[in-house]
Amino acid sequence: MFGSSRSRHRITTALAGFALLTTGAALQVGTAAAPAHAATTYRVLFDDGHAEEAGNADWIISTSKPDPLSQDSSPSSETDWTGALSSWGVALQKTGSYSLKTATSALTYGGSSTTDLSNFDALVLPEPNTLFTTAEKTAIMNFVKNGGGLFMVSDHTGADRNNDGYDAVEIFNDLMTNNSVDSTDPFGFSVDTLDVSSGYPAAISDSTDPVLHGSFGTVTKSLIADGTTATLKPSDNSAVKGLLYRSGYSGNTGAFFATSTFGSGRVAFWGDTSPVDDGTGQSGNTLYDGWNDSGATNAALALNATAWLAGGGSSGGGGGGGGGGTCTAAQLLGNPGFESGNTTWTASSGVITTSSSEAARTGSYKAWLDGYGSAHTDTLSQSVTIPSGCSATLSFYLHVDTAETTTSTAYDKLTVTAGSTTLATYSNLNAASGYVLKSFDVSSLAGTTATITFTGVEGSTLQTSFVVDDTALNVS
Repeated sequence: MFGSSRSRHRITTALAGFALLTTGAALQVGTAAAPAHAATTYRVLFDDGHAEEAGNADWIISTSKPDPLSQDSSPSSETDWTGALSSWGVALQKTGSYSLKTATSALTYGGSSTTDLSNFDALVLPEPNTLFTTAEKTAIMNFVKNGGGLFMVSDHTGADRNNDGYDAVEIFNDLMTNNSVDSTDPFGFSVDTLDVSSGYPAAISDSTDPVLHGSFGTVTKSLIADGTTATLKPSDNSAVKGLLYRSGYSGNTGAFFATSTFGSGRVAFWGDTSPVDDGTGQSGNTLYDGWNDSGATNAALALNATAWLAGGGSSGGGGGGGGGGTCTAAQLLGNPGFESGNTTWTASSGVITTSSSEAARTGSYKAWLDGYGSAHTDTLSQSVTIPSGCSATLSFYLHVDTAETTTSTAYDKLTVTAGSTTLATYSNLNAASGYVLKSFDVSSLAGTTATITFTGVEGSTLQTSFVVDDTALNVS
């Protein structure tokens, strides 16, 4: 709806409002996107947009993309999904705590696609065979910096499956040394130019590490079947840590599996795809069943690491996790996409709606403030407690639709506050054809309970609609 006054049925007024907690803390306003997940669901994106199926590779959780549930909505065995990584995917799906998707196009962060990184907690890169573009590298690095988890699964030097001149070793090293966010050894390791033919790398002794001792089991050994290792550089990033080592190696050399952190995010590196290969996939591929290798504990390693990266594992041990290891990563807002209807949020009558006059960004519901073409005020708020020791980011998508023709006067305004601090004010001058991601650092509110409030005030003539969707308050 553009340029017309609002007309639709009202819905019942939302729950009674929460008290506003006054705080004098100053907030730093930023524009970076933030990864988001529901409080009990961890969102994991597997990449298949960089030749992960080239040659004999079949590094997918399902042939149904982006949603593996379209192949089988309730898989009970790994053959219910087709792909050499289906054991990995099915094991996560069966817990009921993970939402999995596959990306088949360019990776983005802060965009509107369903596989945009801002919609996920962790990204798995299972042996990419084409270079990431400049924009993709910026997206990946910012995703991690702002709290996302990155799982880098490499293969040996020379595993150029699509013959384009690049293998996973070169591609990962390029990501870490040739990006616009931080090219100064951001994760504290580099991938070695090696082809190690075989071996069973052993885990270090650390009973507190959540990757080695997680909810999916205890890790003792992994498997090399033509793979590589990493060289660690703790002087560049003190959080880097080798968890499993090639026989005869320790310390900063020969790390077959390593973890680290970057900004508020977490990183894991694995030197071979054979350990996550379950031996079954699409017809014509020659595969190796490393997932079930009796001499290793690869399944536990893959699953514990995924949980840690996505925020579902303990932040103790490992690379320390976001927030210095004192905060469990989570998304704190209830009903963040409004899909539960008029619950959790306190809203003016009719604000949370499925009206077709303004489209939701995702799903059916959104919060639509104002749009009447007459003097009117709408509010939307939710009280939230931010744990001490956490970094916190508030994000939401905003669409502004107006009938105002001025290019200089803000007649209608939307004000966004956290506690007593105004984060931003938008107006009819911010009108745009689609949704735009907005993001703010609210870490100064850690240890308090604050109310996130959207207040829309419309003038006497000519409508302006402020439409909000897919909110999140992520801590890490």
